Amino acid sequence: MSDRFYLYDDRVDTKTRFVSFMGDQQRFDLAIIQSDRYYGKQIVLDIQGSRFAIIGTDDLDEEGYLEHAFKLSEEDAEDLRSFLRESL
Repeated sequence: MSDRFYLYDDRVDTKTRFVSFMGDQQRFDLAIIQSDRYYGKQIVLDIQGSRFAIIGTDDLDEEGYLEHAFKLSEEDAEDLRSFLRESL
């Protein structure tokens, strides 16, 4: 077996918020992870949908970003966008 080539192997302190809320049509169960990586953006994990994205406030203005990243309808993405605008 050859030696493993690591690009990086770091441990960092993180702050994680677990939150669950009801949108107009669906429930959201999220974990929002803050660290000093990703240029101030946060990792948002959709626990029920098994999806995640690295999101900053600029990404919330990107048309179709949340719909694509979390496989959401426009209405459900707007519920999530509204929550994230308040939280990020």
